[in-house]
Amino acid sequence: MTALQTDIERLLSTSEPEVEVLLAEVVGGRRLRVFIDHPQGVTLALCERVSACLNELRERYSLEVSSPGSERPLTKPAHFRRFVGRRARVRTRHPRTVIRSGRTGSAGRAVNSFTGELVGASEDEVMLAANEGIVAIPYAEIRRSNLVED
Repeated sequence: MTALQTDIERLLSTSEPEVEVLLAEVVGGRRLRVFIDHPQGVTLALCERVSACLNELRERYSLEVSSPGSERPLTKPAHFRRFVGRRARVRTRHPRTVIRSGRTGSAGRAVNSFTGELVGASEDEVMLAANEGIVAIPYAEIRRSNLVED
């Protein structure tokens, strides 16, 4: 989680305590995109209230607040645990060398994007059943991750 996301969560904690910030990212240097969730769902009115709470950030960024949609971002261990059994794409910060199981004499290849079923999530890493086999990826190595449609 970024320092900016932590600041946004702090700003929302008193006025909108049930809002969960799924992802806050700066796009193109000037646009701040914030994906939120709420136990009763995300409405336009909720997005407007969250935007108002984040008004001080408008001095530095143009602000977009929206629901996560069907390909919701996964940024915390709890997100991964909640969606075990679903398909996800996980992109890593650095390429990981993988060797397909069952192949002999094959040199590994560098991969930094894995898509497959979430099969587990601990406090330290997520496990994904991808084409490359079961892949364990530490959270610190995840650059971006999201659910994908089946």
